[in-house]
Amino acid sequence: MAKGLDIGTMNIICSERENEDVVFTRQRNAFLELESSDLTKTMLDSAKVLYIEKDGVINVLGEDAFKFATIFGKESRRPMKHGIISPKEKDAIPMIKLIVERVLGEPGHRNEVLCISSPADPIDMDMNTLYHKKMTEALARRMAYETHVIDEGLAVIYSELSDYNFTGLGISIGAGLTNVTLAYLATPVMSFSIGRGGDWIDEQVSITTGLPKEHVCAIKERGFKLNFEVEFGSPDGALSIYYDALVTYIIKNLNRKLAEITPPKVEFPVALAGGSSQPNGFLKTFERKLRDAKLQIDISNVKQAKDPLYSVARGCLIAARTQEGGDVEEGKTEVSKK
Repeated sequence: MAKGLDIGTMNIICSERENEDVVFTRQRNAFLELESSDLTKTMLDSAKVLYIEKDGVINVLGEDAFKFATIFGKESRRPMKHGIISPKEKDAIPMIKLIVERVLGEPGHRNEVLCISSPADPIDMDMNTLYHKKMTEALARRMAYETHVIDEGLAVIYSELSDYNFTGLGISIGAGLTNVTLAYLATPVMSFSIGRGGDWIDEQVSITTGLPKEHVCAIKERGFKLNFEVEFGSPDGALSIYYDALVTYIIKNLNRKLAEITPPKVEFPVALAGGSSQPNGFLKTFERKLRDAKLQIDISNVKQAKDPLYSVARGCLIAARTQEGGDVEEGKTEVSKK
């Protein structure tokens, strides 16, 4: 047995194999404070809400924190910012620990192999990811897992580009960061991240429209379609504008980094993944801008992950099974659960 773990700014996702299926367990990486009372605890218990109580305060965790924030017009707290443990959130590590323990569960045996995704260092921010990598690695090892860490972009390549001998460009557009890896035969040639993702879009649209960020995120996740034939001044119109700006920014920085290396003379496929790549129309917009950019490498084709939200976790599982000496191919049916 082996497991993969994607510790993202918005979601924490575990992947594991059950017979021929790959099963995913997901929780929002968020929490929300509520005043403690016997009635509140009774209601939360009856609804099977994940929470902890400490010093007279209830912290609702995971998906329920996001739902409560949306319902009550509050802002949930996030243990991570820009893809790493938030230095400004004093409760970040204990909250991540609780959510990871719930999602990951106990190992099937001591030293079960676990592969965790981690962001690469950003090229547009003064930020180092080493502390985040070491803390998440230590957390899993305390649970008796044999832990390995890979870049998020490489996990996308493992998940989506097996038909291309794990050669290509893996791009994960997450909430806090966008991660990019160029690999040749599963070996990274270039890895980096940039400090913009879904959170940046939510923040900009919130400023523009006056809507709370949780409401913007909820609109984005309820079937938002990326196009420019929308009502002037609407949230959908603002989302389209800032999605377009994000794609432009990603490709600009990609070309900048490609100019610094000498990649192999082959055609590279491109795989897009991450929760912020899910809107209908995103693939078409990205491919058009990518081909117009005249990159330093030749692109063969651009594809979107079958299930963008779970792609990184699936790639981590493939990496973990490879460490165990198992098959690279992860079965034909994928089932998601929360």
